[in-house]
Amino acid sequence: MKSRTIGLVGILTIILTWQAAGQDTLQLKPKAVFGKEARVISYILDNAHYRKIKLNDSLSAAILIRYIGELDNSKTYFLASDIKAFDRYKYSIDDLTRNENVTPAFEIYKVFNKRYQERMNYVLTNLVYQKFDYTADEYYDTDREKANWANSKEELNEVWRKIIKSQALSLKLTGKKQEEITETLKARYERFNKTFSQFNAEDVFGIYMNAITEAYDPHTNYFSPKQSDLFKQQMSLSLEGIGAQLQSENDYTKVVKILPGGDAQKSGKVNVNDLIVAVAQGKDGEMVDVVGWRLDDVVKLIKGPKGSVVRLMILPAKTGVNGPAQEITLVRDKIKLEDQAARKEVINYQINGRQAKLGVISLPSFYMDFEAYQKGDPNYRSTTRDVKRLIGELKAEGVEGIVMDLRNNGGGSLNEAIDLTGLFIKDGPVVQVRNSVNKIEVHPDDDKEIYYNGPLVVLTNRFSASASEIFAGAIQDYQRGVVVGESTFGKGTVQTIYDLSKFINDKEPVGEVKVTFQKYYRVTGSSTQHKGVTPDVTLPTAFEAEQYGESSNSNALPWDVIRPASFQKVSAVNDRIIAGLNKSYQERTRFDSNLKKYISETEDLKKNLNQTRISLNEVKRKQEIAEAEQKKASEKLDTKVSREGVPLDDLVDMKDEYLREGLLILSDLAGKRFG
Repeated sequence: MKSRTIGLVGILTIILTWQAAGQDTLQLKPKAVFGKEARVISYILDNAHYRKIKLNDSLSAAILIRYIGELDNSKTYFLASDIKAFDRYKYSIDDLTRNENVTPAFEIYKVFNKRYQERMNYVLTNLVYQKFDYTADEYYDTDREKANWANSKEELNEVWRKIIKSQALSLKLTGKKQEEITETLKARYERFNKTFSQFNAEDVFGIYMNAITEAYDPHTNYFSPKQSDLFKQQMSLSLEGIGAQLQSENDYTKVVKILPGGDAQKSGKVNVNDLIVAVAQGKDGEMVDVVGWRLDDVVKLIKGPKGSVVRLMILPAKTGVNGPAQEITLVRDKIKLEDQAARKEVINYQINGRQAKLGVISLPSFYMDFEAYQKGDPNYRSTTRDVKRLIGELKAEGVEGIVMDLRNNGGGSLNEAIDLTGLFIKDGPVVQVRNSVNKIEVHPDDDKEIYYNGPLVVLTNRFSASASEIFAGAIQDYQRGVVVGESTFGKGTVQTIYDLSKFINDKEPVGEVKVTFQKYYRVTGSSTQHKGVTPDVTLPTAFEAEQYGESSNSNALPWDVIRPASFQKVSAVNDRIIAGLNKSYQERTRFDSNLKKYISETEDLKKNLNQTRISLNEVKRKQEIAEAEQKKASEKLDTKVSREGVPLDDLVDMKDEYLREGLLILSDLAGKRFG
């Protein structure tokens, strides 16, 4: 299911459908400064964005659709007649914005508030008290992206009946009695009203401006003054929590990224695409139902002092929305630079009757301690410095090959991606960057030293992005190593931030706008945008590019090519070697029981991620939960590393089938090319 993203790194400014009953939205009027910000932002977009397109009638139509969608992305509030009435703004948003007029934002929101209150009144006076018939064979589809707008309130009543019935059935299956179900639902929707009573004009303006900026591309965003402060806190890694990035999707809070160093990553209990349905404080605090909450309110519950305990009730991605809920306990901590740093592991194994070793370097991000560097600290931390030290240690231990694990590495410093590539090649261009006026700059590795020239595998997945794609692409283009895993995210653009206070002199605070202004290209001339890096050996994946990656954004910049840079391939690998590695891998898919289970498990995960149709029949829902639990219990992988029946590290359980495959391919590479 595709997720919508708006400002604040695509997460914290998501506005769900909560509004205080009885709130007079006529009070939500645009401030004069909003018009000034809108005009300046339109000027910046016209002149600085990579696409070099003007804010025009065509974009106005797209902006209108996007703004309506951000207010009501489930199509459960607006009526078809409302949408038709909004057409009066279809071709005028561009002109109004340039003329410091943001009226459409508030006029459309006023209608949304009216429809919201109608829905909440219906839910709180009717549905939360209803005793549903759970023997009826009916379903509710949580993905309403392709649904039609309702023509009448009666149609919306039926949609909401199914929504509340689904939520009531979920509560019933946890053992709650009818009175408890009613009280929980009543409290849930009363909280929606209370929460949204704090919604203000700045929030409306923020959604509207992001509808405008993101019409250019998904990485061009508006930050309100408050959001800008939160963004800076995130960049400083000073926030304490469990180490997971969250996003709202329909009624749920979804985990979209696991941050290195937090307990979510260290415990192994949280996975991408898990859904959080309740939060409790301490070891014995009461679980608070958070289905349908605003994202920032859920985040407030999960965050807390270092060392404190938080308990989550989650629907694991592995079993999906129809599976059983699971309670997990996590300890909050402060994420430090050290937690983001590269780390190594040595895998001992047997091959042809002899002992051998393989090295693994896990790289969560491309980092550099700029503050220490600027202070002249000779021991400042950086990706390249740390990896170089780790490679030295691995070489001293006699490893026969190295896996560079870039899974879930969302990028970071471009210079570090270039310098890191330089550890594995003699010299030459690493990446090309083209700006909005088509000027191309080639960024080379100037260091002629090759620090490591042994067998190399680069492990990637769908969430390896940006700087990760530059490094993996360069290693592949130079034929220096083998890329193994999933196709990468496909983010091949660069952003810069404009502080609007430099353009606007006003007593009111103003925000910032992040604008895409450059694009990355590999040395072959191919962009990493959209396509990312395609592995030489592709492992099973549950994450399709159209749903998880740059390609999931309809307005993302396109893939294209420019003239290749002049570079000399290393040719440590070639087509024959890669064909041989793929042949060995395909053979393992037939006889390796662990890999066969992993492939089956991945297919199940893909199915669960795409499952949006929920049964409202109690017997069927119980059966689905039981089947999911049984499937989960029967698919515990025995991930002892083996190569064609010969144990790697004999009896060591790696608990990571994906890494196991990378090591098997590395051992094949070492045997075929280097010995």
